[in-house]
Amino acid sequence: MIQAKGYAVHSATTPFKPFGFERRDPNPNDVVIASRFCGVCHSDLHTARGEWGGARFPCVPGHEIVGEVTAIGDAVTRFKAGDLVGVGCMVDSCLTCEPCREGLEQYCEPGFTGTYNGPTQDTGDNTYGGYSDRIVVREEFVLSIRHGEQDLAAVAPLLCAGITTWSPLRHHRVGPGQKVGVVGIGGLGHMGIKLAKALGAHVVAFTTSPSKVEDARRLGADEVVVSRDPDAMKAHRNSFHYILNTVAAPHDLNPFLMLLKRDGAMTLVGVPPEPHPSPAVGALVMKRRSLDGSLIGGIAETQEMLDFCAEHGIVSDIEMIAMQEIDGAYDRMARSDVKYRFVIDLASIADAS
Repeated sequence: MIQAKGYAVHSATTPFKPFGFERRDPNPNDVVIASRFCGVCHSDLHTARGEWGGARFPCVPGHEIVGEVTAIGDAVTRFKAGDLVGVGCMVDSCLTCEPCREGLEQYCEPGFTGTYNGPTQDTGDNTYGGYSDRIVVREEFVLSIRHGEQDLAAVAPLLCAGITTWSPLRHHRVGPGQKVGVVGIGGLGHMGIKLAKALGAHVVAFTTSPSKVEDARRLGADEVVVSRDPDAMKAHRNSFHYILNTVAAPHDLNPFLMLLKRDGAMTLVGVPPEPHPSPAVGALVMKRRSLDGSLIGGIAETQEMLDFCAEHGIVSDIEMIAMQEIDGAYDRMARSDVKYRFVIDLASIADAS
């Protein structure tokens, strides 16, 4: 077994503490990775603090991992020692059901294996994630990183925030000639703005905070609307081809549905702790509008997203922290006090007492 060091919570109400555990020795199709950076996702907070239910303790969160290959199994063909790689939200799936065969492992019918908070496909054991110094992952779920060394920390959030916004943008064929809205300017929203703009759309950002208007423009938005202003919202009615809604808090969806053109669609990627108020059916029926949801993305489209971002010089806006600062980072993240993603420098784990 491989000895690993990480940080874990042992209940929903206790702080993170150093945690030693074992990773499996590599199977023939496994890749052993020395982790260098890990992004901090709001899902980590929800899970570690028991807000979504189903947390398995001890819990080592983290599913936005960038690192270096240190060893490979005998059957691995795509990677070698020294390669820069990434691991996102999944580390396994059945690989045989219809979604898996179509490259949509996130919709695996028996259920994919999350990078943390398991269960594994074979024994059902809990998985431990990226708040650790190493990880062992089967080759099919390892991604190639083509960004430069100087960008690696800012690449980490692409493994969740990037693919969560990329997948619906690609599914709805966002591109030139389209007017696209992005609701919410946070960890997901700031990536949605960057990606939609790079895909060639005219991008309008929506925020409840006037203080974020200039920052949204810096991120690439062509226009910014303060959604609490009814006149500003009314001016955009019936004009959007597509809206990506990244907000993870319950809110009224109707004002945004009314912005869509005939046959327009809005995708929800944020998962609130309580349900949204039900949207008015008339808003959907009268213009043949659609409301859908999207879950992360498959491995092939994650690689596509990483390659696109490397080609276009796209990374996340980040704030680097040491592993020992994670509890404070969670408190700040709960207050939306980060622009726009914390990333852990995993070298700091070696400083744990």
